[in-house]
Amino acid sequence: MAAYIVFIRLRTRDPEQLALYAKQAPAFMAGHAVRPLANFSGSCESLEGAAAEGAAILEFPTLAEAKAWYVSPAYQKACEHRYQGGDYCAMILEGVAPGPTKDGKG
Repeated sequence: MAAYIVFIRLRTRDPEQLALYAKQAPAFMAGHAVRPLANFSGSCESLEGAAAEGAAILEFPTLAEAKAWYVSPAYQKACEHRYQGGDYCAMILEGVAPGPTKDGKG
């Protein structure tokens, strides 16, 4: 079952630190079965709750693979820049089995 890690950037405190974090992305993504579905450079519109500056969604084949990526040494090293650069919420979600759409198709 697919799993997703969602990062929500609430506030930028140090753009230079976030640039260092982004620069490390090829290294912390390498060797992992991860597919970015949305990233911080895309349009973001808050519909409910506090406004956010942006969000990123990463898809992994399984919950175990998502957790392994998050705790990997390469990602944890890069996280230091993210922690210094801004305020975030992060969560991991297990996907659901695909089912029919409301119109009964799919």
